[in-house]
Amino acid sequence: MRKLVVTEFLSLDGIMENPAWTAPYWNDEIAQFKGEETSASEPLLLGRVTYQGFAAAWPKRTDEDPGAPYFNSTRKYVVSTTLDKAEWNNSTLIKDNIVAEITKLKQQDGPDMVVHGSATLVQTLIQHDLVDRYRLLVYPVVLGKGKRLFQEGTIATLKLVETQSFSSGVAALIYEPERK
Repeated sequence: MRKLVVTEFLSLDGIMENPAWTAPYWNDEIAQFKGEETSASEPLLLGRVTYQGFAAAWPKRTDEDPGAPYFNSTRKYVVSTTLDKAEWNNSTLIKDNIVAEITKLKQQDGPDMVVHGSATLVQTLIQHDLVDRYRLLVYPVVLGKGKRLFQEGTIATLKLVETQSFSSGVAALIYEPERK
């Protein structure tokens, strides 16, 4: 059975929306940490907005870009009730019975599935206890408003399984839900 991993850029106050604010902190250490997510041919599970952003950007990048071979070739599952098709290479659209379809994908053998961004999808995954691991890069900024990883009213108990700090002041925190 595969695991579902949510990977996010977060501000100190938990904002994950439009992470352009992360750029000043990007360095080789963070690139290496993020590269670990893209080196194992793990399939992607993406919401519509993130999928459309990735599909607009990654196909234009050459194989010299470290992430391009992975993002352009890996299997992509796209959750959207509004798209009619997903045309980017190796993309499959999930339009109906979203929780049941993702549960089926998790029950298959194979590498873990990774969710980047995809704020609306992540809320559904959290609500249905489908997330097995959170890989969070927490940046030393407070944004004050925006979409949060954990919305008001969300209750979760997480176990810290790994930490790493970077010279830019960013902290990597890896959590797993404590399930009874």
